[in-house]
Amino acid sequence: MSEPGTEVEGVPVTARKRHAELSELVDEARWRYYVLDQPTVSDAQFDEWFRELLALEEAHPSLQTPDSPTQKVGAPVSGDFAKVEHLNRLESLDNAFNADDMAAWQARVERLAEGDPGPYLCELKIDGLAIALVYRDGKLERGATRGDGRLGDDVTANVRTIQGIPHRLKGDDVPSLVEVRGEVYIPVEDFVKLNEQLVEQGKLPFANPRNSAAGTLRQKDPRITAQRPLRMLVHGIGVWEGTDEPRAQSHCYERLREFGLPVSDLYRVVPTIDEVNAFIEHYRVHRHDPPYEIDGVVVKVDDFRTQRELGSTSRAPRWAIAFKYPPEEVNTKLLDIQVGVGRTGRVTPFAVMEPVVVAGSTVERATLHNAAIVKKKGVLIGDTVVLRKAGDVIPEVVGPVVALRDGSEREFVMPTHCPECGTELAYEKEGDADLRCPNARGCPAQIRERIFFAAGRRALNIDGLGYVAATALTQPLPPQEPVVRTEADLFDLTLERIMPIRSVVRDPDTGLPKIDPKTGEEKVVSLFQNMDGEPSQNALVLMEELEKAKQASLAQVLVALSIRHIGPPTARALADAMRSIDAIMNASEEELAAVEGIGPRVAATIHEWFEVDWHREIIERWRAAGVRMEDEPAPEKGPQTLEGLTFVVTGTLDGYTRDSAAEALTARGGKVASSVSKKTSFLIAGENAGSKYDKAVSLGVPILDREGFEILLKEGPESAAANVVPPES
Repeated sequence: MSEPGTEVEGVPVTARKRHAELSELVDEARWRYYVLDQPTVSDAQFDEWFRELLALEEAHPSLQTPDSPTQKVGAPVSGDFAKVEHLNRLESLDNAFNADDMAAWQARVERLAEGDPGPYLCELKIDGLAIALVYRDGKLERGATRGDGRLGDDVTANVRTIQGIPHRLKGDDVPSLVEVRGEVYIPVEDFVKLNEQLVEQGKLPFANPRNSAAGTLRQKDPRITAQRPLRMLVHGIGVWEGTDEPRAQSHCYERLREFGLPVSDLYRVVPTIDEVNAFIEHYRVHRHDPPYEIDGVVVKVDDFRTQRELGSTSRAPRWAIAFKYPPEEVNTKLLDIQVGVGRTGRVTPFAVMEPVVVAGSTVERATLHNAAIVKKKGVLIGDTVVLRKAGDVIPEVVGPVVALRDGSEREFVMPTHCPECGTELAYEKEGDADLRCPNARGCPAQIRERIFFAAGRRALNIDGLGYVAATALTQPLPPQEPVVRTEADLFDLTLERIMPIRSVVRDPDTGLPKIDPKTGEEKVVSLFQNMDGEPSQNALVLMEELEKAKQASLAQVLVALSIRHIGPPTARALADAMRSIDAIMNASEEELAAVEGIGPRVAATIHEWFEVDWHREIIERWRAAGVRMEDEPAPEKGPQTLEGLTFVVTGTLDGYTRDSAAEALTARGGKVASSVSKKTSFLIAGENAGSKYDKAVSLGVPILDREGFEILLKEGPESAAANVVPPES
């Protein structure tokens, strides 16, 4: 028997053993993904296993056999449908994960083509289910899944129910035989609705849109498939007979669109690899603009003759590659569901998970919004769940991996009383989705959250008053008493009062105490006093910043009061119209509702807030401390050259912040909106304009750059219209 580390046929035993383990893992994952539609590992985990398998075979070529997962495409077909043989084999794609991988692919195709093989076609890699459709004499004859690339499942009856797939091709020059390849998917919004419906019906939810599409297409009853929002986009051909074949992939797409087949509008043909990389980077930023899930970009040599010259390996074409973006979905264990209390009393369930890295950061908590959402998602405590984090977006639990349940999981039960003050929870009004703690005056959680919010950049902008400081001021360690019991105490703070405070560090996402991993106990800090018993730098900064905050604008003060529905835009409109806190406090609901952007509902909320005694105490205590409670008289309006026009500002404008650009527009009578629509008069676009630029181009909205913006302000819309930016091709 060989000792560990010895070789068998030139391959170390450890390498051979690991290759066998990985082969089994990859084959099992493929079976669950392609056949059962019940994946139990994330795409990221699968890619990691597959790359390790490739590396082992590259280091030890004898490990690569025809049975190796690296030499196979897809997975065996299922036993639920008739098997059909594809007219031409459906190949897989090699993957690139970074710029070095793309450079290696470029060098390889240039060497094989003996020169630059461009132009290149770039298209989005839809995270769906591969499908092959056969049309004979223009009539849909068959639809089949990819299967193992040679044999697939015959799902013709179900394919016929998919909206957008024609039963007969249009035109007089239709090929006598054509096989088109594409991707079946469910739009993201429809996936969310579908899962909610399934849970309401007592059925198990799907883990992600791809598996919802696969599960739907493989329904034995086509009537069920017809009820679900499947769509398809074509991305290639396998056979073309009876008419002249197009010369290039892009020409093929044009012909297929003329035949009535669904073809994406988002592909682009570019002449150089630099522009390929630019396309990849664009959709790295705009990954969530399309209505469907994408996990990368597919790059193809556009010319069909060059494609044939380059040929294929045993599993993948040499003339194409899939650039895959970093995974935004991973699997992790849902350890618990706990609740946190926000500044308005809203009680929010959140998931506590085994820490996992997703989209470049470690995540261990994610909001679940309310009890109804927990139920809609169908998650149980103890589930393995799919966790999604799109860039800087807040982490979200997508749903459970049902196939991994072992019976130990349990349902979440929403608490009936506030976890921090013990008050019975209630809905504010009938029909509300969120339970709230009604103890706004005394709930320590709400006071902590409101103080933290009041110090934020959108409100009073007080440096030195972060979440740790807000916790210390409102919830010091016993026997110390809070020095801030409500917002009224904020501007009465002194160094003497705050220096002795020690407090537990809390998580700003959940409000729960943080645990020191070394001691296993709650983390405790003395924030306002240094080791020498003197005021800390944080304490000195806090005192200075509190003094500066007394000169905040009326709009900032209004935001800091945490009145429901009053964010910066509404506060600005209210301050501009009323000019003082007294005018707002004494205004009737009708007068408040008359302010642009307020309306009856928000007016009622504002009016009710000022009727509460302890709310008025905040105003009077702040006023007595020197906080400014009114703005200067409104300046006389200049020429209203932009009256009746609506603008959207996006990107970075040299010399302007987003707010100052908006103020320049409104000062001239213009209206500034947050999103682009057909009613938008101009889009003001600086550097890194993003998705709003794309939306403006698609709607034909005129676009102004920094220079055009200055012309607009100085000379008006007619002069600006002559300086619009032509859309990027």
